[in-house]
Amino acid sequence: MGLTRKRRTRRKNRQLGGLLAWVAGAVNAGGFLAVGRYTSHMTGIVSAVADDFVLGHLTLVIAGLAFVGAFLAGVITTTVQINWARRRKLHGEFALSLMLEAVLLLLFGLLGGNLNVLVEVFVPTTVLLLCFIMGLQNAIITKISSAEIRTTHVTGLVTDLGIELGRLLYWNRTHAANLEHFVRADRDKLQVHATILLLFFGGGLMGALAFKTLGFFSTVPIALLLMAVAAPPLLLDLRAYRARLGRYAA
Repeated sequence: MGLTRKRRTRRKNRQLGGLLAWVAGAVNAGGFLAVGRYTSHMTGIVSAVADDFVLGHLTLVIAGLAFVGAFLAGVITTTVQINWARRRKLHGEFALSLMLEAVLLLLFGLLGGNLNVLVEVFVPTTVLLLCFIMGLQNAIITKISSAEIRTTHVTGLVTDLGIELGRLLYWNRTHAANLEHFVRADRDKLQVHATILLLFFGGGLMGALAFKTLGFFSTVPIALLLMAVAAPPLLLDLRAYRARLGRYAA
């Protein structure tokens, strides 16, 4: 599919953005059913921290700050990986973080099976893991698309969609498009935002239904899909590395 290859096109960026929006919706919805928290919604978590601080719930304040920190750590990890791979001119500069996300989703499935054993330990750990994964993912598509596409939250997406719909519905008294105050909707952007929003919603539906039916095992197909998308450029880098080792050995 080439969705994570080094050479990018707007079409590939949008295809990858759509896939990751679907994944984010599925993980977010399934994660809520698992641990009772939406782990990509940093706005809500920060607001909850403020509320808990005023109410004197210091333990919840610390937990909320840890969740934000985990999301931030995911963003930092992706940024470091991309810059590290870019300096070495690797094919998988965007695939590294996606592969890490896939591995961590499998880990989420393994952690989830133990939630009933030590709830006090595994629930917070699982929430931190999911926040970290969402940070990883959002940074991947943000870096790839130069901040054109975000996949783990929809507030800005719905805002941009509303702006373009407002422009589309605006009645211009004249059809002279070169006038200073002529309003024209960006139909391309409108289509992209609407598609990402629908895919996020569709992923949420699928994630909730899959978790309700399969439990934590529902993360396995998602992880395998991400591995399949991330693997091609990483295999190219592995072959190049083995070829260099062969030349050194000779």
